[in-house]
Amino acid sequence: MTKQRSFVLGAGLLFGTGIAVRLHNATHYPPDWGFDASYNWQYIYRLTRSWALPRPDAGWATGDPPFYFYLSGLVARAVESVSSMSPVLVAIPLLSTLAGLATVALAVAFVRRVHPDEPRRALLAGALLLFLPAHIYMSAMVNEEMLASLLVSLVLFALARPGLADPDAPHPWRLAAAAGLAAGLAILTKLTGVLVLGAAGLAYAVDGWRRQALAPAASRLAVFGLAPAASRLAVFGLAPAASRLAVFGLVAVVVGGWWYVRNRVEYGYFQPYAMPAHQLMFSMPPGERGVADYLRVPLATWSDPQLLNPDLLASVWGSTYATVWFDGHRFFLPRDHDGVSRLGTATLLLALLPTAAFAVGVAGGLQRLRQGRRERDAVDVPLLAITFLTLAGYAVYTWRNPWFAVVKGTSLLGLSLPFAYYASDALTRWTGRRGPLSWLCWGVLAALAAAALASSTFNGVFEKTEISGLSWGGPERP
Repeated sequence: MTKQRSFVLGAGLLFGTGIAVRLHNATHYPPDWGFDASYNWQYIYRLTRSWALPRPDAGWATGDPPFYFYLSGLVARAVESVSSMSPVLVAIPLLSTLAGLATVALAVAFVRRVHPDEPRRALLAGALLLFLPAHIYMSAMVNEEMLASLLVSLVLFALARPGLADPDAPHPWRLAAAAGLAAGLAILTKLTGVLVLGAAGLAYAVDGWRRQALAPAASRLAVFGLAPAASRLAVFGLAPAASRLAVFGLVAVVVGGWWYVRNRVEYGYFQPYAMPAHQLMFSMPPGERGVADYLRVPLATWSDPQLLNPDLLASVWGSTYATVWFDGHRFFLPRDHDGVSRLGTATLLLALLPTAAFAVGVAGGLQRLRQGRRERDAVDVPLLAITFLTLAGYAVYTWRNPWFAVVKGTSLLGLSLPFAYYASDALTRWTGRRGPLSWLCWGVLAALAAAALASSTFNGVFEKTEISGLSWGGPERP
């Protein structure tokens, strides 16, 4: 058997296993057990009876942007029209599954486009997402997270390419409009989608500044009697980039901004906050946050990875790490089981390798920016921008909402493409060297994949009989 054929067969087995697990979860995981799933079902069911947009305070989920719910309602109506409501209980979770698999495919395609001579890196990029526990869990849940992640990844896929401000680039306006459409739908799916506007602004600005692509845009402005403005823009090298960014932003705001404007006009706020329907959360621990909560990562992150551990309650990043790589909220795994805790310890220790690889990859991207490597700026700028904007936004969100239930690594799935790209960068180098380091890395990655499958295959290794989530001592959600 040739080396190439062995590679193809191995990749097929790897990806086939990952896809099979996700399909199993989508068809076996109780559809009302996911994060806010029962409330999301109420919203979707409401839309199967009327397309009217409800008030933000009408229920737990009605304060969220509506695109995911309308899409789910459309699927539910279509399925119900040819069958009954019963198949809808599988069809809606499959939306998340398909969105997750599409994101994995996008990561592979992205690495192949940027590094066409490194097929092993593309394989690693896809596998990192395919076997990421947070990605697997959310792919089975009735929740907007996977759709939002896919839409953000589509925007990054469009932006992270050379020539955004190149006057000779093919169909530049069409690319800007398509990226704006994906961004608008991301904003209309989840508020965090707005962060891609900042990433896009930096991507276009840096690309225009690096290329100094001035003349075509300046001449077009001059035709409309705007020669002074064109010359001023030309001085800064941003004219083509600014015009394409304007197209991107206009499409994004028109597609995604109307819901927030409607809220502001009719109810006095852009984004609902502290609604009466959410009063249940206000009694959850810890109830307050301090600066130290963002500086400590306790040993309990590995020894007792469940978010009601007192040390994890006081650690945002420790809790986040435990929920990126393991079921820290116990939505898939039983709450009290010694084997679960031991599996969590092993998984989270093994996960230090890809986490470190991601950090090293990000550092490499920052170093390339410092060196002014123009051919890589087009890739690094939007990926790094969305990474730091998302982490900062997440820190602000957890500060304003100091309850353990909102600390979820799944909220960072908008970073799927940057994570796959940067972690695969370092891992490709580490596994490509001859000697014990390469074998050690491959061994850790194989063990991590096995541990991830053990923890995230619903009722596979561990049977879950109690309702999903942690019992925190307050009134339970329905």
